[in-house]
Amino acid sequence: MLRPINRAIRQFTPSPCHNHRVLRWTSVNSRRDLHNKNNNITTHISPSHPNTPTCSSSLSYQSIISKSKLTNNQCRYVTTAAVDQLTYGRTTAMEDTVGACSAIELALDSVVKIFTVSSSPNYFLPWQNKSQRESMGSGFVISGKRIVTNAHVVADYTFVLVRKHGSPTKYRAEVKAIGHECDLAILVVENDEFWDGMKFLELGDIPFMQEAVSVVGYPQGGDNISVTKGVVSRVEPTQYVHGATQLLAIQIDAAINPGNSGGPAIMGDKVAGVAFQNLDGGENIGYIIPVPVIKHFVDDVETSGDYSGFCSLGLSCQPTENVQLREYFGMRPDLTGVLVSQINPLSNAYMILKKDDIVLEFDGVSIANDGTVPFRNRERITFGHLVSMKKPNETALLKVLRDKAELELTVTLHPLKPLVPIHQFDKAPSYFVFAGLVFIPLSQPYLHEYVEEGNHTSRWRLCERALRELPQKPGQELVILSQVLMDDINVGYERLAEVQVKKLNSIEINNLKHMFQLVQECKEENLRLDLDDEGVIVLNYERATTATSHILKRHKIPSAMSIDLLTPDKAS
Repeated sequence: MLRPINRAIRQFTPSPCHNHRVLRWTSVNSRRDLHNKNNNITTHISPSHPNTPTCSSSLSYQSIISKSKLTNNQCRYVTTAAVDQLTYGRTTAMEDTVGACSAIELALDSVVKIFTVSSSPNYFLPWQNKSQRESMGSGFVISGKRIVTNAHVVADYTFVLVRKHGSPTKYRAEVKAIGHECDLAILVVENDEFWDGMKFLELGDIPFMQEAVSVVGYPQGGDNISVTKGVVSRVEPTQYVHGATQLLAIQIDAAINPGNSGGPAIMGDKVAGVAFQNLDGGENIGYIIPVPVIKHFVDDVETSGDYSGFCSLGLSCQPTENVQLREYFGMRPDLTGVLVSQINPLSNAYMILKKDDIVLEFDGVSIANDGTVPFRNRERITFGHLVSMKKPNETALLKVLRDKAELELTVTLHPLKPLVPIHQFDKAPSYFVFAGLVFIPLSQPYLHEYVEEGNHTSRWRLCERALRELPQKPGQELVILSQVLMDDINVGYERLAEVQVKKLNSIEINNLKHMFQLVQECKEENLRLDLDDEGVIVLNYERATTATSHILKRHKIPSAMSIDLLTPDKAS
């Protein structure tokens, strides 16, 4: 099961990566005491604290300064000498030292420390937040006076400060854009003084396996900048813990510790990725977000002014590795592909593809029977990567086998929202209180936070729907009765909590705002609610309306509904 470093688990979505690997975020939370495992070469810049403890392989500040004064020819000579000593891909300590120095030179004027004050929603008492907490992370400057960091570093933020290396001053920063699916965010600092002497880093390419990268940031264990060196172990789509999505990621053997989140992984003189999570229980197994994902996010923000999301075909596909399965669907020996088992009704593919279609190619790239496509030199990744790299409203050409005939179909791609939201960062939860009954839309954060293990039938039913059900129409939500605030008006209904509300006065409920409107417009004497478990709640409308006021006052609830329920829907 995947678990972030310093927050409760946020996603339910099953993934091919669920193989007992536990991934953690890597930002520092001041309320956590996390163990720091670091066996790689780590360099701490501590000019003001020369006695700061470091590992035995750390470089002193004085030695770094002296090495940074080498001429270009001297640096080139040292590197050439080190290359001559390579043995089966293992570099010498001298090359590691030069690599660390190079990363430091780039990082000093481009990597910043981020201080975040955040307050997460209380999903059981949605009219209030939890107590605020402080956390720290890293970030780096790119062109256009922007700072790139991880989304989880600033998630649910209330106040953000940044500090550049060598400066005692913290500057106020604003979050310009945030993409929780890809765990990336862009910050801006309005104070011109902050940008004096700052240099931006350029984005490079995806490194090959065994290429060396240097992770730069501000991990726990000290206050100053740190550089950790490692090599690339693999490149493949991986579960992003924060956003619960499958996107391309790079695994490296450098130690990525709490506080490294958002810092750059540098290869040569360019950024190869952004540090964002590690493997719980693993020795120096860290993950960085690769450049294609970063560029997709940055380009999306530049084009639309905000983050739109990563595209999806809306398909659930089954491998066709079994010979009998392929023969049944009429696949010739030279054909490969995957079987369409389910299609999201809100996707464009729902009107074009059919269940039991075999998807053979995506934009001219053949899909193997296991769902993979070629990637670089003799590597393979799932074809979902090709889908995710498409921009919203772009089209893709699919070659499909249907009833033993090959077809070429064009599908328009766009981001899709699940029926039960996987995460709800940076927004207050929706709620509606009527006669002491608290109604909310079902979300996975609510389930993770308050649904404990047990045999409660309604709880398991909610979990099952969060995992499997697809939306049937835009804006659809599963409205549930989360709890009952006891009062004379609702006596006898207290055991009906944690169930879905399906109908109000025989009208099927589409979402919480729809239910709120139905209650407000009720003209009947009684209000009837039909529940998912065949239960029924009946309230006298006039008495229930009167009771709501004193229930709110008794429980010190500021409003009977969240403000979003009063906001008009956007024109489609």
